[in-house]
Amino acid sequence: MPGLCFDGEFTSMIGAGFKWKRSNGNARMETLEWKRSNGNSQGAQAMVAKKLGTRTLGKVVKSNSHCDYVVQLDDDMSTSCPPQPGEFGFGSFVKLANGDRPSIVGIIYNSQLVNPTFLNNGPRLSSEPDPVFAPDLIHETRTLLGIVLIGILEADPSQTEIYGVQSIPRDVVPVNAAVECMDDHEIYRFHLNAEGKPQFRYYSLLLRYGGSFAAHLTEQVLQELIDFNLFPPQDQRALEMLCKELTWRNTMGTLR
Repeated sequence: MPGLCFDGEFTSMIGAGFKWKRSNGNARMETLEWKRSNGNSQGAQAMVAKKLGTRTLGKVVKSNSHCDYVVQLDDDMSTSCPPQPGEFGFGSFVKLANGDRPSIVGIIYNSQLVNPTFLNNGPRLSSEPDPVFAPDLIHETRTLLGIVLIGILEADPSQTEIYGVQSIPRDVVPVNAAVECMDDHEIYRFHLNAEGKPQFRYYSLLLRYGGSFAAHLTEQVLQELIDFNLFPPQDQRALEMLCKELTWRNTMGTLR
C-alpha cells in the first residue's frame, strides 16, 4: 500500500482546504472543525474547538507489564460525579498523569467487574440494612479497566501545541496516577508528529498487547481513525483496506 507505513510515519501531508467535522454526544466535546491554514509551510492546523472539560475516570492501581495497566474506576463513594458508562467504553483513548512529565496515552482494551459478595453463602438480611445500625457496611464492588499504553503527548518547542510520540513509553506510571478521558482535539494531535504529519505507529502494539480482543480493538481504532478523516486520500484508502482485511480475518476466524 504506497504512501502508508505501519509503525512508521505517513510521508504525505493533509491536503489543502482539509476540513473535519465530528459530532460527539458526550459532555466532553461538542462539534469540532479543523481547518488547515493556507500558506503555512509547516502545515499547522488552525483549530476551533468548544470543550466542556476533561473527565477524570479513576486511578492506576496495578500493572501487568510495562505497557499494560489496571485502572480502578471512580464511583459514587470516591467522587460526587462518577464517570458515565459511555465515557470509558472499549477502545476509548485515555491519558495517564505523569507528574511534570508528558502525559502517557493509552487505550481501554478490557474491563472487569469485581463483586466480593457474589456467591457469598453466608447469612443475609431479609431487608436492606439500615446504615444507622450498620455503619461499617462498605460498598466493595469495583470496576477495573485494562489500559494498553501506546505513546505520549509531547509539547512542541513553542509550548503552544501538542503532538504524539507513538511508541512504548519509557516512564513507569506510578500507583494512584490519575486517568482522564482524551478529548477529540487531543486524539487528533496525538496522530500528528512533531512536523505536523499524520502518523499511525502503534498498530503492532495493539495487536501484541491488546489482550484477547486485540484484533477487534485494532479494527475499532482503525474505523474511528477512518471516521475522523484525518489522513490524505491515498492513506485514507490504505486504512480502509486494512480495516476491511481485519474485518474479514475476524469473521473467517470465527467461522473456522
